[in-house]
Amino acid sequence: MSESDVHLDHDRHERRGYAEAVYCEGKTLEQLSRIAREIAEHPDRVTLFTRCDPVRAGTIRTVLPQACYDEAGRLLAWPPDIPPHAGHRVVVVAAGTSDLPVAREALLTARYLGRETELVVDVGIAGVHRVLAHVDLLRSARAVVCVAGMDGALPGLIAGLIAAPVVAVPTSVGYGAAFEGLAPLLTMLNACAPGVAVVNIDNGYGAGHLAAQITAS
Repeated sequence: MSESDVHLDHDRHERRGYAEAVYCEGKTLEQLSRIAREIAEHPDRVTLFTRCDPVRAGTIRTVLPQACYDEAGRLLAWPPDIPPHAGHRVVVVAAGTSDLPVAREALLTARYLGRETELVVDVGIAGVHRVLAHVDLLRSARAVVCVAGMDGALPGLIAGLIAAPVVAVPTSVGYGAAFEGLAPLLTMLNACAPGVAVVNIDNGYGAGHLAAQITAS
C-alpha cells in the first residue's frame, strides 16, 4: 500500500474555518496510523475522527495518546481540549436512548467546533409532555439538532414550538417498516413546520457541523 492513499486537506481550515474530519469506517489501521501521524504535525487545528470504533481509536491513540475518545458517539477528537465557546448555543435532542450514538456525534461535533451545547434525551412524541418540559431550553438555542428514528415526527413538533432552525437527523432505529431510516427521512423532508433542514440518515457529524455554522455569529 503506497503513501499516495492519503491526501489530507490541510488548507480546509483556511478556506472554510474548520479543519477536515476523518471518516474512519472502511479505512485500514495502517491508513489511520499514517493519517494520525500527519495530523500530529498540525496540533493547532481541531480534527475529528468520526465513525471510529474502539479498535481504530486505539490505533489512532498510539500516535495521538491524549486524543479524547467518546465510544458512545464513535468520535475521537484531537487536540483533546474543548475549544472556548465562540458562537451561540446548540441544543441536541434525541427522541430515544437508541438514537443516542448519533445524537452524541452531533453534540460533540458542535462542541469541538466551539459551540456551547446541551443534550436532551428520550423525549419522543409518544409522550409529548416530555418535550414540553424542555421548551425553555429549546427556545434558548440558536439552533436545535433533532435526532429521531421510528416515524421521525419529533423535528416537526419542535419546529412548531421554537423560532430557531431545526436540523433534523433521521436514524436507522426502528422496526421493519422504518426501512433502516428511510421512513423518518421522508417524514422529516415532508415536515409541515417551516425551518426544518434534513441531513442524511445517521449523519450526526453533518448535523452538528451545520448547527455550528448556523450559530457562528
